[in-house]
Amino acid sequence: MESGTRKKIPIVTVALIVINVCIWIVLELLGDTQSAGFLAEHGAVYVSAVAYGKEYYRLVTCMFLHFGAEHLMNNMLLLGVIGNRLESVLGSVCFGFLYLLSGLCGSLLSFYMDLDETDLVVSAGASGAVFGIIGGLLAYALLNKGKVEGLTAKGIFGMAALSLYFGFSASGVDNWGHIGGILGGFLLGCILTILRKRIDFRKRNQYTRE
Repeated sequence: MESGTRKKIPIVTVALIVINVCIWIVLELLGDTQSAGFLAEHGAVYVSAVAYGKEYYRLVTCMFLHFGAEHLMNNMLLLGVIGNRLESVLGSVCFGFLYLLSGLCGSLLSFYMDLDETDLVVSAGASGAVFGIIGGLLAYALLNKGKVEGLTAKGIFGMAALSLYFGFSASGVDNWGHIGGILGGFLLGCILTILRKRIDFRKRNQYTRE
């Protein structure tokens, strides 16, 4: 008999990493993923296409595009490290829901803040959704005695603050996408954590009834 319990494979986290990497490889074979124009042709967000061309799908497809290998690696590394933790406590379905919606929140805020830009600004990357995971982790930790999978609320808050600081101190970073993602992830994290706790509470009561 085996001792202990096996930790479930974070299937959504793994699937998201695989999808992002595969899309990047295909696009890199077709052209230059470091070119803003090339990514704009393949689903990245820019104001005129969304606002006037009504190509709203770009608000989602942009989450799966990256400017070069370094951009991809940074996002996928962080996704693998923290996505694994949040998926294990929220469950795969809730985690996938939070990832996509918080990423969409990031895309929407970024798009809104770029409306007055006169230059062509092209936005792409999974960082809005990744920041959403940070927000979700923070929400879960705050609602569960300050800890989640070995991380404390203070540590997660510090991670978020440092990540935002580095973003604002660098050029060419979609900081509004990060802010929208983390705020959306925190709100969704609160909602999903409360719902999950209620479901778990009902299940325990059901099993303890005679």
